[in-house]
Amino acid sequence: MVNRPKYYGREFHGIISREHADELLAGAEGAYLIRESQRQPGTHTLALRFGHQTLNYRLFYDGKHFVGEKRFESVHDLVTDALITLYIETKAAEYIAKMTTNPIYEHLGYTSLLKDKMVHRLSRGRTEQRRVTFQRDEKISSPLVRRSALKDTPEKQCSYEKIHNFKVHTFRGPHWCEYCANFMWGLIAQGVRCSDCGLNVHKQCSKLVPSDCQPDLRRIKKVFSCDLTTLVKAHNTTRPMVVDICIREIELRGMKSEGLYRVSGFSEHIEDVRLAFDRDGEKADISASAYADINIIAGALKLYLRDLPIPVITFDLYSKFIQAAKIPNAESRLEAIHEGLLQLPPAHYETLRYLMAHLKRVTLFEKDNFMNAENLGIVFGPTLMQPPEQNALTTLNDMRQQKLVVQLMIEHEDVLF
Repeated sequence: MVNRPKYYGREFHGIISREHADELLAGAEGAYLIRESQRQPGTHTLALRFGHQTLNYRLFYDGKHFVGEKRFESVHDLVTDALITLYIETKAAEYIAKMTTNPIYEHLGYTSLLKDKMVHRLSRGRTEQRRVTFQRDEKISSPLVRRSALKDTPEKQCSYEKIHNFKVHTFRGPHWCEYCANFMWGLIAQGVRCSDCGLNVHKQCSKLVPSDCQPDLRRIKKVFSCDLTTLVKAHNTTRPMVVDICIREIELRGMKSEGLYRVSGFSEHIEDVRLAFDRDGEKADISASAYADINIIAGALKLYLRDLPIPVITFDLYSKFIQAAKIPNAESRLEAIHEGLLQLPPAHYETLRYLMAHLKRVTLFEKDNFMNAENLGIVFGPTLMQPPEQNALTTLNDMRQQKLVVQLMIEHEDVLF
């Protein structure tokens, strides 16, 4: 066949009409062919004989074959799945329609179990969030101390909930939804799978699944550039191990290093550290025998924080922190920053709290490292805060506020957290 695409075989019949395709397939139930459109040359149609009629589907190829969301390695696999799907839809049309329009989720055991888990989780989490009031007290003479006077309140409760990362998936053979326990069917769209924990559900069920994803370490392919909450849940830690390990090494041998966090290490060595964490996880060797220059470890920590898909101070809260930094009254400004901190996801809050406590300790060695809270704010502002639209002009205009937010969190770390 002349001009046959390399990814099609003998099933390709070139430019023929729909009527001609129907004649070729007549009487051969389950037979199929691929034809090129007469009206739109270069586009292809799958003609499939089923139920004594020829069904036509627009066929696509992007490395895999598909007519909807489901993708297949070969046209043969696609047709096999299509025939099974069409047969099920023909023989069980009434049941499928009922299941689609009136799902009976509340009567199913797995769903009841999920509900019980959610009720239990909510009942545990109904404790009051930590609130700090920056109040004036005339008995306190120092303006700085006066701004930081606190009312006793409970500690912030951390609930490491994570939403599922569902993506369209093509299942081989019959599969059942792990939420509603019904069969997953469909030629155009079948179901979705969480790429972090492997949960398989209908597309419509994915909207009902609670935020109880438990990431599987076998599915986490890297440490850097991995969502912060996903990483800590996969490793069952309160903070990313990269943060803990790097800070521990820096506090062991680098607190007096001049220009700590400001002076850059060799980029090639920083990349080596990144690869070590991605490859070896918490067993990565970043000791002095492996990397004598502490600026390499500091650079790796900054790279990890900068490469997070969602920054430590999340995109949703970016404008809230920027606006807080613009408040002229010092007490109101701290209160606004604290309100923003309380809205951070728990893993982000705990990471930021731990990092600020570390940076506060760095400032205690200012005579040696020449890094005060303002200097650290300049370094970490753009690292911890990034505008959601990734606009260079916005970032430039907000640099002063980014610096101030981090500076204030370092200076008032014991109050804000």
